[in-house]
Amino acid sequence: MSQATIVAKRYAKALFEVAFEERQTLEIEEDLKSLVTALNSDAELQRFISSPRISGDDKLAVLKRALEGKLSGAVINTLEILMKRGRMDILPDLLDSYIKIEGDSLGLADATVYSTYSLSSSELTQVAEEFGRLSGRNIRITNVVDKSLLGGLKVIIGDTLYDGSLSGKLTRLEKSFNDKHRR
Repeated sequence: MSQATIVAKRYAKALFEVAFEERQTLEIEEDLKSLVTALNSDAELQRFISSPRISGDDKLAVLKRALEGKLSGAVINTLEILMKRGRMDILPDLLDSYIKIEGDSLGLADATVYSTYSLSSSELTQVAEEFGRLSGRNIRITNVVDKSLLGGLKVIIGDTLYDGSLSGKLTRLEKSFNDKHRR
């Protein structure tokens, strides 16, 4: 584990404690996601933040003005600390750590569900309930359409893959036949 990851976990833990105290854990997660997405998707903003010609105070003033009212005070305060300490690079790791701490604390897990078509809200609810029973957590689903599956679902929760897709079943069947013919 890198030093940056360890530092990010410390910041994430502190931020989660504030969020939990203020009963804003999910809101702060969304704010962090928005911030990381905005910073990662805008090359001009990245150049601005990494520019040695602009003082940290000036960068912070511009960011605070731009983000005021759009992000929670806790996230803006965290951003201010990271900027002052020259640790803006750990923001994506901080987000990942925050989500993990939040999930462990609140019994949440994020699942990416791959399907051949966009699932309806009732289908998403059914998948969340089924995998919630399997994992013992409340499941939040992100549905990704993947036409290469041919049919069925592929679900990823953390490091675990549940492959019920037709293409996955065909691959396992092919492997089974190949293993039998090699003997």
